[in-house]
Amino acid sequence: MDRRTLLGALVVGGAGALSVGGFLFTENIIGPRRPTARAIIDRFEEINGISRGFRRNHAKGVAVHGYFESNGQGIELSTASVFRAGNYPLCGRFSLSGGKPYVTDTPGAVRGLGLRIDLPEGEQWRTAMIDLPVFLDPTPQDFYDRMLAFAPDPATGKPDPRMMSEYLAAHPRTVAAMATAEATPAAPTLTTTTFNGLNAFEMTNAHGVKVPVRWKLVPETRTAVPVGNHGSDYLFDRLAADIEQQARRWAMVIVVGIPGQDRTDDASVAWPADRETVTVGTVVLTGISRETADNVGNVNFDPLVLPNGIAPSDDPLLSARSAAYAESFRRRAGESGGRGSVEAGGRA
Repeated sequence: MDRRTLLGALVVGGAGALSVGGFLFTENIIGPRRPTARAIIDRFEEINGISRGFRRNHAKGVAVHGYFESNGQGIELSTASVFRAGNYPLCGRFSLSGGKPYVTDTPGAVRGLGLRIDLPEGEQWRTAMIDLPVFLDPTPQDFYDRMLAFAPDPATGKPDPRMMSEYLAAHPRTVAAMATAEATPAAPTLTTTTFNGLNAFEMTNAHGVKVPVRWKLVPETRTAVPVGNHGSDYLFDRLAADIEQQARRWAMVIVVGIPGQDRTDDASVAWPADRETVTVGTVVLTGISRETADNVGNVNFDPLVLPNGIAPSDDPLLSARSAAYAESFRRRAGESGGRGSVEAGGRA
C-alpha cells in the first residue's frame, strides 16, 4: 500500500491477553463515538477481502529473531527490567501494510516491525512500529472514518476523490499528519529503515520521577544501494540477504517529552525535534525465517504488553490497537491456512 494513499497504518497483530481498556473497547461500552474492534476489523475485511488464516492488516510479513542489547542507560528513565544492562532474547516480524498477504512489494508501502522482548521474571515488552513518523489519525473514530472515506470504489478500484476531499476538509489534523508523513521519504531497504513507536507512554524511574516518552529504532546502517523492483518480494528478498550476510542492528532511542507541553493523547502530532533523546540499547537481528505458528505466527504485538516501569499514556489509540489486534487473532485462529506468504529469501 503506497504512502500517498496511507491506508491501514494501524498495525494489526495476533493473539494475547486483552487489557481492561481493550476489552471495553471491544464491547463498545466506553463511549458513544468509539467504533468497536469488530467494526474496525470488519472494515479491513471489506476493503481487502478475507485471506483466511492471515492477519487482517500487515498480512504480508516474515519472522526474525535476535536479542536486545541493553546498555544500562535506560535506568535514568525507568525501573523497567529491560533497561538493566544485559542481553534479552527477542522475536519479531517485518511486514507491509494491508490485508493481502501476496501483494507485490512497492517502494512506498508502509513498513511495519513488531518486537517481543522476553525479560526476567516472565515479563515481556511488546511493541509494534511503522516507518511513518506520525500516525495519521488522532482518535479511533477518525481512523475508522478515514477508512470509509478512502475505501476503493468497486467501479474504479480507487478511492472516490470527492469523498476523500470532503473528509480531509473536515479533518485538518489528518491533513497535517499526512504532510509530515509524505515529507519523510522511504528508505531504500528494510534494514535501512527507521521504525517509530508513534504512541506516547509514561516511564517512571527509581526516584518516582515520571516522564512522557516515545521511542524509535534507528538503523546502524542508513545508506544502501536501492533495491531493484524485481520480483514480487524484492524488499523481503533483500532483507533476508542482508541478515544472512551479517547481523543487523538498530539503536533503540527514547525521546523524552516535556510534561504539560508535548501531546501524549495524539499520535498524529510530532514532538519538537530538539527534545532530549536517550539511546538505551541496540536491537540485534541474527536470523530470518518464514512466519509460522512456531515463531511469530501466533504472537500479538500488543502495545499494552509492557514491563513494570513503563505505562500507557492517555492516547486513546492504545486501547483501540490492543482490542483490534485481539479481534484480528480471534478470527484467523479459527481458520485454516495462514502459513507465512514469504519465505526467507523470497521463495514463497
